[in-house]
Amino acid sequence: MTPSAAESPAELIITGCTVLVHDDQEAVGFMEDAAIVVRDGAVAEVTSAQAVRGRAARERIDGRGQVALPGLINCHTHAPMVALRGLAEDLPTEEWFNDVVWPVESNLTEKDVELGARLACAEMIRGGVTCFADHYFAMDAVARVVAECGMRALLGEAFFSSQGPRGRERSAEFALRHRGAAGGRITTALAPHAPYTVDDTDLAATAELAREHGLPVHLHAAENREQTDTSLARHGATPIEVLARTGVLDTDVLIAHGTGILDRDLPVLARAGGRTAVATAPRGYLKFAWPTTTPVRALREAGIPVGLATDGAASNNSLDVWESMALTSIVQKSTEGDPRWLTSRQALHHATLQSARAVGLGDSVGSIAPGRRADIVLVDLTGPHTQPVHDLAATLVHSARSADVRTTIVDGRVLMRDREVLTIDVSSVVGELEERLPALVDRGHGRRIQEYDT
Repeated sequence: MTPSAAESPAELIITGCTVLVHDDQEAVGFMEDAAIVVRDGAVAEVTSAQAVRGRAARERIDGRGQVALPGLINCHTHAPMVALRGLAEDLPTEEWFNDVVWPVESNLTEKDVELGARLACAEMIRGGVTCFADHYFAMDAVARVVAECGMRALLGEAFFSSQGPRGRERSAEFALRHRGAAGGRITTALAPHAPYTVDDTDLAATAELAREHGLPVHLHAAENREQTDTSLARHGATPIEVLARTGVLDTDVLIAHGTGILDRDLPVLARAGGRTAVATAPRGYLKFAWPTTTPVRALREAGIPVGLATDGAASNNSLDVWESMALTSIVQKSTEGDPRWLTSRQALHHATLQSARAVGLGDSVGSIAPGRRADIVLVDLTGPHTQPVHDLAATLVHSARSADVRTTIVDGRVLMRDREVLTIDVSSVVGELEERLPALVDRGHGRRIQEYDT
């Protein structure tokens, strides 16, 4: 640090907190009675509270009794679908899509998408989520919301082959138009929906566009075992093998769900030419009664990062990544029949560095360390449900809740202070959205944007 920088006031100093840190082997640890100094939207120092006593800062936050974590990342969601929360309950996947969700989505206007995105961003900010990967329609509206509310996001305009070449073209145009927007807080991806709704020709063309423009690909694949079995019967290949033969796996690709990934898929993923990651959203799999879950242990052994996600609120009912973290640990223990896997510290690794890698931001977020962007949340552990603390990692994963987040910061900007969201007027969004709901949820027209047939 230059003398002039040392003398100038810091942008933000957080003092007296416990900070989640990673060592040089990425093991999760905790630094007590610590301070975080933020300059130019990045972490400048992680030091002791004593070391910053009397240090000048434009803003100070007293973090006593709180834990500072890297902001959580929702690695796969459909943010505007909060407008459909609770609309399609207790249904198998095919009926959920064909009888409710895809008929309702045929009504969507850009305004509906905008309002849904605002409500979703407010929910995520309140839950300590600082970044999300979104895969939906009318994404120009979502990009505007992200730019205004201060969050970070990986955004992609979804398309189906049934839309013809124009769907793929719109996805590419969106990605190129918004890449690097909002001061770099917006990154973009190409967003084919899935191998069962996007044919091999479109997948190959998408892979070529990704390579040509240096864009990642974000899509659903092998979402459940039924999709994998159907793909094998129809095409003689698993969905993962389809992605390999069409070149998608030669790009940087984020695969949503992957509960249908088979053992034969693991070497295909491991030798892929691009950087592959998987997003897991376990609550939805439990609600749909899918027989399998994301094979986190096998993917981790194959060197594939697994990030945490919620999917859309129409299937998950919330955008609570804290819940996803706890469920991932518990479901993995049950699936593997091993209480030693997945540990709380491993869950925190998936929630931080692995999630950052999954959305292509492994070099800039995911840890609180000098040079990283200042995406930070403060979690209050003074409540009775988090006391006493014998194992801080276990308390964070299995006892703390999203409502314990007091402060949410992105790029050094405070988006929520003392549970008050500062960048979104939630009540006005809710009021406007409620006025639009009758037209949005109408299914009398009999239309669907797509057919679910795996």
